[in-house]
Amino acid sequence: MKSGLTAALALLALLSLAPASGAATVDELERRLDLVTTELQQLKNEATVAEPQYVSIYGSGPAASRIYQLGRGLSVGGYGEAKYTHYTDDQGTAKDRADLVRLILYTGYKFSDKIVLNTELEFEHAKIEGGEEGGEVAVEFAQLDFLLQQKINLRAGLMLVPVGITNEQHEPTQFHGNDRPLVERQVIPATWRELGVGAFGTLADGIDYKLYLVTGLDATGFNATGIRGGRQEGSKATAEDWGVVARLDFQPLLGLDLGASVYLGNSGQGSEFSGQHPDVFTQLYEAHLQARHSGLEVKGLATLLRIDETGLLNGVPSQAMAGYGELAYDLLAWLAPRSGQYLAPFVRVEKIDYQGSSEDVELYVAGLSYKPHPQVVLKADYRKFDLQAKADAPGEINLGLGFIF
Repeated sequence: MKSGLTAALALLALLSLAPASGAATVDELERRLDLVTTELQQLKNEATVAEPQYVSIYGSGPAASRIYQLGRGLSVGGYGEAKYTHYTDDQGTAKDRADLVRLILYTGYKFSDKIVLNTELEFEHAKIEGGEEGGEVAVEFAQLDFLLQQKINLRAGLMLVPVGITNEQHEPTQFHGNDRPLVERQVIPATWRELGVGAFGTLADGIDYKLYLVTGLDATGFNATGIRGGRQEGSKATAEDWGVVARLDFQPLLGLDLGASVYLGNSGQGSEFSGQHPDVFTQLYEAHLQARHSGLEVKGLATLLRIDETGLLNGVPSQAMAGYGELAYDLLAWLAPRSGQYLAPFVRVEKIDYQGSSEDVELYVAGLSYKPHPQVVLKADYRKFDLQAKADAPGEINLGLGFIF
């Protein structure tokens, strides 16, 4: 760019020194002026950096998709979340909390139009210290994409398992409430990532798929609420057993997204349970929908978890059925459609029903999401648990914020 600017300045100098007599001289001046104009336009184009569009690409969150819009080289993005929780009706048994829940750094590198590296590094709870309440630094994903053609692309590395809505779309601007849906944390164990390889692509207009082979769950971590403790997360993962994940997404109409996914795999990993080495075949099925029209938003998900040979495991349910429904409405789409802002009250009802466990739960959430800018969200919500096995938990009033960049 510097050399181009020098050339443009040199041409300007020539113009100033040129004689001013004769038609030929005028023609020459016009020619040189055209050259200078062209050179300056090229310099302007080189200096212009296109602003990224915060949209989902290949199922990734909007901020995580920045790298796919880059021509070549390095991309940096991320997101963050913080919240304050006040407990109601707790008789002093629960202490109010304020927490920097997480700060995320996305880094990606585009080696070429066909080879893309995308990574997510997560910092939780502001600092690292010992114990369960301490913070954590973790790699959420680190994957290489080989973009071959529209119908088939390849992916390898530490990958988000493509099950449900929230596991891949977990940036704070993508969901209502300060906490992600309970069903998608407890039954579908988001954020769920495993090492593996896979294929993804678009089969036809509005029909996308993913098919992965990943390191399997580890049943030694299963408990009364399911499989969340069995995630291996790419950390010295036992790879005796593997899992297969298949997902299909369908957009029949603009604003309507339908999808389903399945995870199948043994989880025994060669470990001993009650003197035996069972396979612990694990099945997880889910179907979901998201609809948006004129400010109205509807979201729903249903899931079924089945675990074989739980008689050899201690207190692990053989089955869980769960789901949630959510309704929201953007008031500003009606009151101030040109404001570029978003203000949506919402309600969400969740239910988890375990077979062979007393951890059944219903959760009711109502709140408000306000986006003064598409990349910034302020949140307020009230949550109330209805627990089967114990006295109901105190209500929660949550205030929080989130951002993506």
